[in-house]
Amino acid sequence: MEAPLQTIEKVYAAFAARDVGALLGLCAPDIVVTQDPALPWGGFYRGLDGAADFALKLVSATDSVVTPERLFAAGDDVVQVGRTAGTVRSNGASFDVSECHVWTVRDGLVTAARFYLDSVSMLEALAS
Repeated sequence: MEAPLQTIEKVYAAFAARDVGALLGLCAPDIVVTQDPALPWGGFYRGLDGAADFALKLVSATDSVVTPERLFAAGDDVVQVGRTAGTVRSNGASFDVSECHVWTVRDGLVTAARFYLDSVSMLEALAS
């Protein structure tokens, strides 16, 4: 069994490759995904279908890249601090915002993903 940090490194590799199948393959069937509900893709999602719905809403609204600046393990949790940058699909506005992801990994699979970003700046870009 690999350490949680190794699992999350694979998650970010799947993000970078835009490989949704690989990403979902790293998730537990009962995964819980949360992000600020003020965002168009935000809210509470449960299960693989929920995680896929979250990802679809996110990529439908933005074309973005996550750049991890720090990644560290704390028991079963892995914290990533970095930036997300890209463009809003509906209006072409660019954004570059601070973000933090907190992942929980058990038995080599992601059981929870909590995404935090500078919602005020992101909402400004979405409204431009």
